[in-house]
Amino acid sequence: MSIVKLHDKYFKSFIKADKIDESIRKMAVLVEQDCEGEIPIFIGILNGSFMFVADFVRAYKGNCEVSFVKLASYKGTGSTGKVKELVGINENLEGRTVIILEDIIDTGNTLEEIFNIFRNKKVKQLKIATLFFKPDVFRKGLPIDYIGIPIPNKFIVGYGLDYDGLGRNLADIYQLTTQKMTNIVLFGPPGAGKGTQADVLKEKYDLIHISTGDVFRYNIKNETELGVLARSYMDKGDLVPDEVTIDMLKAEVDKNGDANGFIFDGFPRTESQAKALDAFLQEKGETINGMVALEVPEDLLVARLLKRGETSRRPDDQDESKIRNRFNEYETKTAILKHYYEDQDKYYGVDGVGSIEEITERLSAVFDTL
Repeated sequence: MSIVKLHDKYFKSFIKADKIDESIRKMAVLVEQDCEGEIPIFIGILNGSFMFVADFVRAYKGNCEVSFVKLASYKGTGSTGKVKELVGINENLEGRTVIILEDIIDTGNTLEEIFNIFRNKKVKQLKIATLFFKPDVFRKGLPIDYIGIPIPNKFIVGYGLDYDGLGRNLADIYQLTTQKMTNIVLFGPPGAGKGTQADVLKEKYDLIHISTGDVFRYNIKNETELGVLARSYMDKGDLVPDEVTIDMLKAEVDKNGDANGFIFDGFPRTESQAKALDAFLQEKGETINGMVALEVPEDLLVARLLKRGETSRRPDDQDESKIRNRFNEYETKTAILKHYYEDQDKYYGVDGVGSIEEITERLSAVFDTL
């Protein structure tokens, strides 16, 4: 999962576990080369470094010793800069090569206190290795001998790092994000009234309505690069590949980067499209808040579409067999998305029978919870 909620805050995926592992292995090789012929003692700084220390010593191929110290200096999302207590070690460090293993170094306040304590223990040499380093806020003149991954000044959790006690067990690193967008998939069979309701809801909630049909028509009419590509498939009677459709939607979302969120109408239609949409939003630190589906009996929908066909003159709205075939396509291919979002606790069914105002009121009750 690329977005997690810890207490009252959201965090988005930042650094994957495989990149962390690769960085640790490279650091272990460098330290081993520098400590050739010696048995260093590695000092982990608790609580955050326990995962880093464990993986580092596994990657270190030479003989070594390991110990830990604990400092209480952090609370919430920032450093207080006050070191309350040091739980010391019992080993005799005189004449030893000591390497401090830190999970993260930001301002350097805590590190300076630790460094001064160990420097007074008559060690042979004292070195510092940190998995994550924030150069933008580091204010001390201490030497950092080994740096795994430099990062910007973002609050991060995972891989031993926490937010008020939570998040240490995450394998990846996540960074704090403000989940400002509300992204809704508006769902329902042909004739359910999605377009009508989307026009009302986008104004009420100040969201951008993205209709796949409208996006397709715009790109094809204006002969954009994606429109020309889509037309090339359509002219051959082939389905437009998912990647072309999602690229059109990406362009539409990117054009509205300051939006409060989006109502996706007509997309996704398949599970693979839903996964592609999830992946795209996760790259932006966002997610689908919910699928809101209008539920209407098929016979009523058939009657609606036949009546619409009297004025629209659309051939597919004037033939009942064609209409029911569309419903069959919907049920066998598209409705499977209901289970996809149900598995994420993101499916919300809404009674789609009644006046436009009544249905809007029901939809709004769901939107308000999202």
